[in-house]
Amino acid sequence: MSFPWAEQYTPKNGFMRWMDERLPLPRLVYGAVGGGYAVPRNLNYFWNFGVLAGVALTIQIITGIILAMHYAANGAIAFDSVEHIMRDVNQGWLLRYAHANGASFFFIVVYIHIFRGLFYGSYKAPREMVWLLGLVIFLLMMATAFMGYVLPWGQMSFWGAKVITGLFSAIPLVGPTIQEWLLGGFAPDNAALNRFFSLHYLLPFVIAGVIILHIWALHIPGSSNPTGVDVKGPQDTVPFHPYYTAKDGFGLGVFLIAFAIVMFFAPNYLGHADNYIPANPLSTPAHIVPEWYFWPFYAILRAFTVDFILPAKLWGVLAMFASILLLFFLPWLDKSPVRSGRYRPKFKLFFWILLVDVAILGYCGGAPAEEPYVMISQLATIYYFAHFLIILPLVSSLERTLPLPNSITESVLGGKAEAAPIGTDGALAAPAE
Repeated sequence: MSFPWAEQYTPKNGFMRWMDERLPLPRLVYGAVGGGYAVPRNLNYFWNFGVLAGVALTIQIITGIILAMHYAANGAIAFDSVEHIMRDVNQGWLLRYAHANGASFFFIVVYIHIFRGLFYGSYKAPREMVWLLGLVIFLLMMATAFMGYVLPWGQMSFWGAKVITGLFSAIPLVGPTIQEWLLGGFAPDNAALNRFFSLHYLLPFVIAGVIILHIWALHIPGSSNPTGVDVKGPQDTVPFHPYYTAKDGFGLGVFLIAFAIVMFFAPNYLGHADNYIPANPLSTPAHIVPEWYFWPFYAILRAFTVDFILPAKLWGVLAMFASILLLFFLPWLDKSPVRSGRYRPKFKLFFWILLVDVAILGYCGGAPAEEPYVMISQLATIYYFAHFLIILPLVSSLERTLPLPNSITESVLGGKAEAAPIGTDGALAAPAE
């Protein structure tokens, strides 16, 4: 599909030929994930996380649909309906814990997927559209997760909704109107619950649609690889099936084991205890925090404490959104002709510093809004923006990169004789005369 030498699909029996002529679904599946999709032969386990993200989304959709059958989006009984699911619905506790922890695991695999793309330069030409669509998926995930966090209607749900929607009030002139429009009133209540529930149910299907576009965009240039070297010929590729379906199967097994351990032995570890207290508009929690996967952005929001031309709250909101929107411009900020961080020593150093910086932001986002966490958040926020706006453009222009291998096969075999291409049946193809 992405490379001209990928074998075309030929149905082997009458029914499949009949189906293929009238609805070429078998051909589509074969070209997308079967032997018709040739992929670089040197992909490592970091390339598993795209498939794992798809599995995590599937878990969320299935469990979410069933939970929606028992949930009541009404401020008077929303909390009680969640307790009803946990206590009275058959296997309701399992569905609820799978859905709640599935969101965390979804973000874990997506964050690893994003940082893999950052390190190996997967955002560079000709894969800019793959990167941009991936960021759209990430934004939709964040919106879906926020609205889902409100639905249990515990203390953190209520006050999280109040604080996050309150950010829009910082926008001059129209801010308060936007906040009231989002909530359907002056404070989170039945209208907000109904809106958030409807959108939380709808957006995963929108995410699934954008994922289809993401995969479609990926199949046009083909998958990237750890060397960043373009595919030179059939000797550099193997069929996706059975080679990477087997590899993804192993990764999926590890993912499901870790997911089961958390779900059965520490189901509330990634949540907040205050969300088991019914929402009370008259009792503000001592420490309001969002879910852990929002902590880095929450730290950036809280890093602005001084009014300068604009109110500090507005600066925080602008910086929080800019920290994500900045990634949309990454393909044009990094001008290095070398894609992979393996061959960019200076880039690799600053990449690991960025990783530590984001971890620090995450820690400070979950900590109380007091010193020294505020000051550390401010320093980490400065470095975050400096990395993308100053350091990365300079490094990409000035660094001396390491020599690249001549081909993917050379990087795999260490410069040995060129290997024969592998056919879609898994056997070595005969060398050309």
